[in-house]
Amino acid sequence: MKNIFLTGRPGCGKTTVIKKTIALLGKVRLKGFYTAEMRSGGIRVSFQITTFDGKQGLLAHENLQINKKVGKYGVCLKDIDAVIVPSIRPDRQTSLIIMDEIGKMECYSEEFKKAAVQAVECDAVVLGTIAIGGTPFIDTFRRRSDIKLIEVTRNNRERLPQELAEIILKKLKKP
Repeated sequence: MKNIFLTGRPGCGKTTVIKKTIALLGKVRLKGFYTAEMRSGGIRVSFQITTFDGKQGLLAHENLQINKKVGKYGVCLKDIDAVIVPSIRPDRQTSLIIMDEIGKMECYSEEFKKAAVQAVECDAVVLGTIAIGGTPFIDTFRRRSDIKLIEVTRNNRERLPQELAEIILKKLKKP
């Protein structure tokens, strides 16, 4: 399987494993995005998107008044389509695409779902995270035969970056 997706409970370390894995890969032509919680006074208020080419956007915010919501967070479809989607669209120069995450918020965007499928079906290796539950799209995506799912736990999250880096480097060296 060419694509690897991490899954697990919120806060288990999926994004941290992705970042540590990337740090171990050296100079690999990559693109994609990761998300981060933004806090105010120790309380999570929003989620930020950051791409590997330096673009940033808002994934969701508790004060965003919109009808697309996950829990108390209004989802910013404009930034998903303008920031995330271009970052995961395949191109000939990229050998690794990072998708952190395929979750309920991202799945409000039809353009995101199309780009995610294009990414896993292209020649590049995809390393991503995927929600443990979610939408029918997430369920279908999790069952794809070209995706290896790995659950991140307290017991494996420290060793996973090294293991993943070795697997990815082997995949990238194959003709």
